Amino acid sequence: MALISDNPFLKDLGFELLDMKDGIAEVGINLQAQHMNSWQVMHGGIIMTLLDAVMARAARSLVPDLTSAATVEMKTSFFQPGGKISQQIIGRGKVLHRSTTMYYCEGEIWNGEALIAKAMGTFKIFKRNDIARRLKMTSSKHLNAES
Repeated sequence: MALISDNPFLKDLGFELLDMKDGIAEVGINLQAQHMNSWQVMHGGIIMTLLDAVMARAARSLVPDLTSAATVEMKTSFFQPGGKISQQIIGRGKVLHRSTTMYYCEGEIWNGEALIAKAMGTFKIFKRNDIARRLKMTSSKHLNAES
């Protein structure tokens, strides 16, 4: 398994890209102490981040150009505690429908045979150079408005 290297935050969390093709993605994480909440089970924020990452990668797998996916909306349902230290958790995402730039996805988090959480998400796809240009324009507009 290879660490997700295109996103420093996901890399620091230890997310590993297992599969990404044809509108489907799979991302894993080996749980460590820093992933736990005060009850010593997988923190809900890690679960939601894993869902977000796996759905975004499912969407990105359908775009041949190097892209970025921005989360527009995400709804998550939690079914049971996520897992404990040393367990491997798997996120599975797939694209349900897409338009020109919007991708509608679902994601699931699994601890072995146990379904931990499920999410639906909407993602907007950008070309990397396009989003960098838009961010620069937004920053310039904001600075000019403050002058």
